[in-house]
Amino acid sequence: MELMRTNVRMLKREKEAVSQVTFDEDYNVPDNRPDVGRNIQYKGKIQVEEVKASEARVMIGGSLNFQVLYVADDGEGRICSLEGKVPIEESINLDGIESGDKICLKWDMEDLNLHLIHSRKLNVRALVTFEAAKEQAEQISLTTDFQCEGVSLKKKNLPILGLHLHNRDTMRVREEFNLASNKPDIHEILWDTVDIRGVDVRAGEGNAVVKGELFVFVLYQDSNGSDTLEWLEYSLPFQKEMDCENGTQDMIPDMDLTLLTASLSVKPDADGEERVIQADIVLEMDLKMYCETTVELLQDVYHPAREYVPALSTHVLDQLLVKNYAKCRVNDRIGVENGMGKIFQVCHSDGEVRIDDSRVIENGIAVDGVVQVKVLYITGDDDMPFYSMEAAVPFSQTIETPGIDQSCIWHLHTDLEQLSTTMADGNEIEIKAMINLNVLVLRECREDVVESIEERELDMEKLKKMPGLVGYVVKPGDTLWDIAKRFYTSVEVIKAVNNLSSDEIRPKDTLILVKNVER
Repeated sequence: MELMRTNVRMLKREKEAVSQVTFDEDYNVPDNRPDVGRNIQYKGKIQVEEVKASEARVMIGGSLNFQVLYVADDGEGRICSLEGKVPIEESINLDGIESGDKICLKWDMEDLNLHLIHSRKLNVRALVTFEAAKEQAEQISLTTDFQCEGVSLKKKNLPILGLHLHNRDTMRVREEFNLASNKPDIHEILWDTVDIRGVDVRAGEGNAVVKGELFVFVLYQDSNGSDTLEWLEYSLPFQKEMDCENGTQDMIPDMDLTLLTASLSVKPDADGEERVIQADIVLEMDLKMYCETTVELLQDVYHPAREYVPALSTHVLDQLLVKNYAKCRVNDRIGVENGMGKIFQVCHSDGEVRIDDSRVIENGIAVDGVVQVKVLYITGDDDMPFYSMEAAVPFSQTIETPGIDQSCIWHLHTDLEQLSTTMADGNEIEIKAMINLNVLVLRECREDVVESIEERELDMEKLKKMPGLVGYVVKPGDTLWDIAKRFYTSVEVIKAVNNLSSDEIRPKDTLILVKNVER
């Protein structure tokens, strides 16, 4: 006799911990930068350089990198910029982990505020949430068959979502683009932003294809010596094939895409003029590929002449409930605050989707959040030409997920597909955005798996005491196989005696059972 098995991989997250860290640091303006008169716009990004697991603790090393666009306090009102960083050395208590464990770390900068102390000093405040978890792929062996002559088997068709691949990789996008012929040469890049838009991941034969768009904005000072600033916007499409051995188009991809670094530099063109911008951008991809399959799981065995006792263990398995793609349109108007100048022209806008709450409702997931939008605009005042405004545009969306309940696990990914800001009048800007909401919903099921089977002699004394003929009323949950095993008969005998044409029985049916034991 022999047990037949099949293996499935499941991704398990264990030992989760969340820590909120507040940064409050003063930063001195470098000697090579002019005095700061007024902040126009600022931005920040967490750069994690090291994640190390030790005994019950996760060590995090990196920096909070920030950039400020400002008006210089030099009597001329020049537009300048500066960059700085605040070091990060944090630890998160995570019981049960050991040195060398694989740690999944995610972070979110919930708030960033840079304000001017005086012309040579800034105060940087930020609230950052770090979420750490032990994450590992677990191989689970499921028993599907028992090869032994004369044995009756009870099986169950069980749909399972197994992990086929979990791969972290980076994509480097290096591209050059030239200034338009009507744009002057570049003297210095003062400000730039890079946003990821319209991410799409598709499973293929032996690979997964990731594509999207990088939306680049550059504000620069021209080389003519004038105080007039120029800007340009450029779209960089990207695409990468990630190897997935034995992958098929039916597999289900789930990916987190993060902008790690973005560097824009100026180089001369063929004529020696500073008119070429070189973009060097690194994206990090955390790709999981799932495969949905149906396993014929062995649940129990029965033999009329021998007693077989299965040893069971309980495993938690993942099942696919639904993968859904939803879109949400956002439309709002924001007004200029007093003292910030009337809008003459919108220069640039960038946005970020932030989820405030996601919860299970009947047959769906209700998602509430905001699109954080920053708008850089030009006024008619030559002394104060640039201003910036921020707005949080709320949205609510229900993602249809039939059959979902509180026990389900979901992975929600959001990104901006489109963002446009137009001047409504001198005091208002109209914002329009399209948000992608992609969700993968899993249901956990607990199943008893046969690990081994012990063979024993039949208890003949017990069998002699059992009546040879029994009338039985079917109870909820009964099957012919269960009844046959309990009363030492067989499904075939029950069907023949009761003149049944199929295995289907219903509660309160009455059956005549005849003991049928081989001696």
